[in-house]
Parts: sequence; structure tokens; C-alpha cells
Amino acid sequence: MIDPAYVQRMARYNRWQNQNLYGAADQLSDEERRRERGAFFGSIHKTLSHLRAGDQIWMSRWSDVPRPKGGIPEWMSLYPDWDELKRERVSFDETIIAWADNVDPAYYSGAMKRELSRPVWQLVTHFFNHQTHHRGQVHCMLTQAGVKPGITDLPGLPE
Repeated sequence: MIDPAYVQRMARYNRWQNQNLYGAADQLSDEERRRERGAFFGSIHKTLSHLRAGDQIWMSRWSDVPRPKGGIPEWMSLYPDWDELKRERVSFDETIIAWADNVDPAYYSGAMKRELSRPVWQLVTHFFNHQTHHRGQVHCMLTQAGVKPGITDLPGLPE
């Protein structure tokens, strides 16, 4: 079981790691960020775009955040402009933090093409795990591109 402090810490870790990866990705040319690298979503840009939209779909289940348009294939191109994607990421990280600061540990019931009912702590844990999973892919692609992102360990999160 998780508590609100865990959710708040992970929301801030998410923001910190996004700053880390976007800062590293800024060192690459647009062509390098868009280069197909064999990852599940192909490129650094597409993976980060998917992650931004994925965060929004999860938040739409718990708050008044609207669901992103389209589905997973379309999410990779929701933000074709790098600067727009960066602005959206920064803004949405603040949305996640605001939600985390007021999270309700009650149960969630919704539809994901079928009825799904799980304790909210399981879904929230998945939400943060999904972010970490795709950031790990981006970290690997950045490293392959010759850019070294900063520390990623949770204990390194600035207080």
C-alpha cells in the first residue's frame, strides 16, 4: 500500500527526471532526437511524446484533465515541435504535482475497453512505473547518441 507522501515524492521525481532527460536531449540536433533507434516508439522524440500523452490519459482517469485525442499511434506525433513538447511537459508535470498534493487514496473504478476496478495505489504505482520505464528507454537512446544524462537514482532527488 502507498500513501500520499509516496505519490507526492514520485510526482516530484517525475518532474526532476524529465528536466534531466529533456536537458540532455536539448544537446542533440532535432534530426538526432528524431532518429529511429530501435526502441519501442522508435526515437527519443516519439518516446517522449508518447510518455507525455500517456501521463495525460492516466490523469484523465483521476481528475478533470481531458483525455488526449487519438490513441497510442497518434500520441507519438501529438507534439511535432520540440519546443512545444518541452513546454507541454513542464506544464503537465506541474499538473501531476498539483494532483499528487491532493491525491485521494480511495478506490478507482473505470473503463479501459473493459471494466477495471483496482485499488488506486496499484494504478498510481503503475502510472509512475510507466514513466520510469519509458524514461529508461530515452536514457539509453541519449547515451547511444553520445549524451550523458544526469543522475537518475531516486535518493538523489533534491529536497
